[in-house]
Amino acid sequence: MKKLKIKQIKSGIDRPLRQKRTLIALGLTKMNRPREVEASPQVLGMINKVKHLLSVEEV
Repeated sequence: MKKLKIKQIKSGIDRPLRQKRTLIALGLTKMNRPREVEASPQVLGMINKVKHLLSVEEV
């Protein structure tokens, strides 16, 4: 599977609880900290829900 490098570039403050929990589930707890994840259908769905808060690159 492909790996994706995701980084939170916008704050989760003043966002719906569902989006905050999605960020935590992706392992993003602080801004500008990159994280590498496998590109499974579940992870791609979570990234799609909060794509306006993230920067995504293929590794």
